[in-house]
Amino acid sequence: MTELLHSFQSWVVGLGPLGWVLYAIVYAVCCVLFVPASILTLGAGALYGLGTGTVVVLAGATLGATLSFLLAKSVLRKRIERMTAGNAKFQALDRAIGKEGAKIVFLVRLAPVFPFTYINYAFGLTGVRTLPYVVASFFGMIPGTFAYVYLGSAAAGAAASEADTTKKIVQIAGAIVALVVTIFVARVATRAIKSAGVAVESPRGPSPEKT
Repeated sequence: MTELLHSFQSWVVGLGPLGWVLYAIVYAVCCVLFVPASILTLGAGALYGLGTGTVVVLAGATLGATLSFLLAKSVLRKRIERMTAGNAKFQALDRAIGKEGAKIVFLVRLAPVFPFTYINYAFGLTGVRTLPYVVASFFGMIPGTFAYVYLGSAAAGAAASEADTTKKIVQIAGAIVALVVTIFVARVATRAIKSAGVAVESPRGPSPEKT
């Protein structure tokens, strides 16, 4: 699968705006099929730069999260119920969402305390409505997405500017700052989730692969 995704990236890079759309769709499909998307997250920064890369990944991740959510509410509901049965963390999360709704979805997106693809489906069993779920997911994923797309963009920029030491240092420093800020935000969100009654481990950092 890794080689296939690398081949896809090599093919799509020359397609312009159409490539952005295809990239987002493939990203969404990976989310639905439980395929780790770290290559696509970092690769978007390398291929498209920080701005476009962030938009493309956010679009793909939001689409994938929404499709998984809707599948869990419909055709896959019984299967997802079996997956979450007896899971104390999910039960606590469900109770917290019952009290505070989309706020908890937003905090979970900020703090990667649950595997991304799993929680997308699990959210479909909760009482949160579709539109608040989509909006909370989109905004909650912005910090982590920005940080890891920046990493991909900075790595590509540093590799392309080997002779410009100053530019390379600035790019690497910026990537580190973005990552540190994102980890800080994730830890604050984790504490908020715990205060809502969901027992979780403090994250070391956001997941670049949304899984």
